[in-house]
Amino acid sequence: MSESIYAFWTAAAGGSPLEWVAVLTGFACVWLAARESLWNFPVAIVSCGLYVFVYRHSTLYADMGLQVVFIGLALYGWYQWLHGGQNRAQLPVSRTTRPEWVGCAAFVVVFTLGLGYYLRHHTDATLPYWDAFTTAGSLAGQFLLIRKRLENWLVWVVVDIIYVPILWYKHLYPTSALYALYLALAVYGYVEWRRTLRRPAALVLPVC
Repeated sequence: MSESIYAFWTAAAGGSPLEWVAVLTGFACVWLAARESLWNFPVAIVSCGLYVFVYRHSTLYADMGLQVVFIGLALYGWYQWLHGGQNRAQLPVSRTTRPEWVGCAAFVVVFTLGLGYYLRHHTDATLPYWDAFTTAGSLAGQFLLIRKRLENWLVWVVVDIIYVPILWYKHLYPTSALYALYLALAVYGYVEWRRTLRRPAALVLPVC
């Protein structure tokens, strides 16, 4: 019993320094995004690079691959936030269109079933379909974040609710706690972006 308690607290304290650095940069990244700061993108690149190794060690292969995709999306999002608005101006916060909702929903269903099947039958993934679903949801959320759609935060709320128990089950306790904080930040981001959306255009200033 004492050995089990020791192992739990060792893991909870963060047995891997790499995971802790990934946790801290990940938290900073989401907080900066909620504040509409462009700095969220370079910080995201660092965090995702670290999580490639963390998730590989935990056999969460879909999430490992997701981090590589996120690095590319962060570079694209960085450009979009700077020049994606009218006349290459900064991109403003806006609402998700119906075609975007339909496209995201279809993508999540197809991606989850396809990748989940592959992971279940061709890898040693522990939670293949849950792993695939959180990956698909994260890609949908990131797509809406890049387009600065307000509802991206609602997608992240759903994804984070699922991630917390999965990561806890995989003994990634610091990262599980991080996703619990992500959940709170997603709510905060939604409130902040909705406030920005309701502001008169002349009063919306860029946040650096």
